[in-house]
Amino acid sequence: MQRLPRAPKAVLFDMDGLMFDTEALYRDATITAARNAGFELPLSAYLETIGLPASRVRELLLARFGKDAPLEDLWRQASELFTQMVQTDLRTKAGLPEILSFLEAARIPSAIVTSSDRTAVEAHLSAAGLQGRRFQTIIAYGDYTVGKPDPAPYLLDAERLNLPISECVALEDSRNGVLSASGAGTMTIMVPDLVQPAPDIPGRCACILADLHAVRDLIAISMAGAAVEP
Repeated sequence: MQRLPRAPKAVLFDMDGLMFDTEALYRDATITAARNAGFELPLSAYLETIGLPASRVRELLLARFGKDAPLEDLWRQASELFTQMVQTDLRTKAGLPEILSFLEAARIPSAIVTSSDRTAVEAHLSAAGLQGRRFQTIIAYGDYTVGKPDPAPYLLDAERLNLPISECVALEDSRNGVLSASGAGTMTIMVPDLVQPAPDIPGRCACILADLHAVRDLIAISMAGAAVEP
C-alpha cells in the first residue's frame, strides 16, 4: 500500500492547474487570441510552451509567426479573454472541496504557493466560493525574489508556517512546480494537468496521482499508518 514517508504537518497547494482549471482557460484564450490576430497556434505547439521561461516562449512564437508578429498585442488580448472566461467558466479541479474539508477536519494547515499575483488568488478563491476557507499562508508573485522552479517560494512558505519543509506535502501539476517543491525538500506529489510528466519527474516526486481525491486518500492512509507505528 502506497504511503508518504511521513504524515504531513501542512499541505501546500499550487493554484493554477492544481486547484483550478485555469490552464485550460488560458490555453483557449491564447489560441483564440492568436487566431484573432491572423495566426494559427495548434494545440501541440501551445503545449510545447508550457513551463518554459517567457524568453523561450517568445522565441518559439516568433519562429512560428514571423519575427514581426505583434506578441505584446496577442498576449494582452489573451489576458483579457482569460479574465472574461474566469468570470463564467472557472472550475475547481476534481477533489478540491473534499481535500480541503478533510484537511480542516484533521487540523492540518493548508497553504497556497503560486506564481500568480495575490489579486488573482483572491479573485479565484472568491469566484469558487472558497474565500472563507482557511489557508494559513498564501505565497504569491511579489512575495519572493526568485520564482519557480527555484525553491524560494516553498522555503518562504515553510518559514511562515514555522514548520520544517521536510514535514510539508507540496501538490504540483507542472515540471517547474515539481522542481521548486522537490528542490526545497518537500514531500512532493504531482497531479498532472495539461502536460504529462517528463521521464525525470517521477524520481523527484513521492508519487504521481490522477486527482485530488487520490491525494486525500493517500494522506489519510499515511496518517493512519503513522498513528499505529511504534
